[in-house]
Amino acid sequence: MAVTAAMVKKLREQTGAGMMDCKKALSAVDGDMDKAVEFLREKGLAAAAKKAGRIAAEGLTKTLVEGSKGVIVEVNSETDFVAKNAKFQAYVADVARQALDSSVETMEDFMAEKWEKDPQYTVEQELSEQISVIGEKLSIRRFERLEAKDGLVVDYVHGGGRISVLVEADSTADNEAVREALKNVAMQIAALHPQYITRDEVPADYMEHEREILMAQIQNDPKESQKPEKVIKGIIEGRISKEMKDICLMDQVYVRAEDGKQSVAKYLQQVSKEAGTPINVTKFVRYETGEGLQKRDDDFAAEVAKQMQ
Repeated sequence: MAVTAAMVKKLREQTGAGMMDCKKALSAVDGDMDKAVEFLREKGLAAAAKKAGRIAAEGLTKTLVEGSKGVIVEVNSETDFVAKNAKFQAYVADVARQALDSSVETMEDFMAEKWEKDPQYTVEQELSEQISVIGEKLSIRRFERLEAKDGLVVDYVHGGGRISVLVEADSTADNEAVREALKNVAMQIAALHPQYITRDEVPADYMEHEREILMAQIQNDPKESQKPEKVIKGIIEGRISKEMKDICLMDQVYVRAEDGKQSVAKYLQQVSKEAGTPINVTKFVRYETGEGLQKRDDDFAAEVAKQMQ
C-alpha cells in the first residue's frame, strides 16, 4: 500500500513522533495505522504522543560564537524546573552547536538534518528521544545565525538563558575594548528591547501610520487642535522623535551613561575614537524565552489534590 502525506500527517499528530519515523513505520506495516502506532511504541518513538498537546513556553535561549560567526537558539520546555536541569541544558547546547554548523535556513530543513552527535538520527528524532528521557514536551522553536564579513559577532546571555542577544558589527579591529563595547550594547538590547538599529530602518508606512494616529489625537484635543498647522506638525515630529528613542537602538539613552543622557550612538562614537577604529552595529538578534507564546496556567493546589487521590 502506498504511504501518502496525509497518512504520515495523521500518524504524526496521533503519536507525536517525527515525520520520517512515521513514514518508515507506515511503510513497514503496509499502511496499517494501528500497527504503525504499535511499531512506533515498540521503537520508543511514540513516547511524546501524550505530551503533544501540552504547552511548552518555558525553556532556554542559547548562543554560541566562534570567530566571526554566531548562532542563537530557543528550545522550549513545559516548566522552568526542566530549564534548570543539567541534561536539558546540555541538550540545548548541542542544538546550538548543530545550528552553528548547519547551512540550512528553515526550521523544516533543520529538523530533517542528521543529528551531528549521532547521525543515525535526525534532529527531529533526537528531539523525540529527549522528550522520552526528560519527560516533558520539548520544542526547538527558532534559530538564527549571524556572520560578520568585516568585523565580529558578540553575544550576551541574561538570567541563565532567559534572554540572549547576538550583535554583529563592522570593525577593523577585534580587541578587548571593541568586544567590551559591543557586549555593553548587547546588554542594552537585552534590557530595552529595541526594534531597529537606526531610524533609517523604520518602515515608511509605519512612520506614516504613527503620524496619522498622532494627528487624530491632536484633532480630538480641544486645545491642541486650535494651534497653528506649523505648531501641530512640530508637536507630531517631537512625539515621533521621542518614540524613536524607544524603538531605535542608536537613539536610546545608553543604560550605563554617567550623565544619563548619552545615546548609544554617542557611546559607540566615543569608544571608536578611543580604540582608533570605527565600530558600526550592522545587525542584532534578541530572543526571550517564551516570548509571544501561550503560558501554562496551572492550578498548583488542584494538581497536588489530584496526585493525592
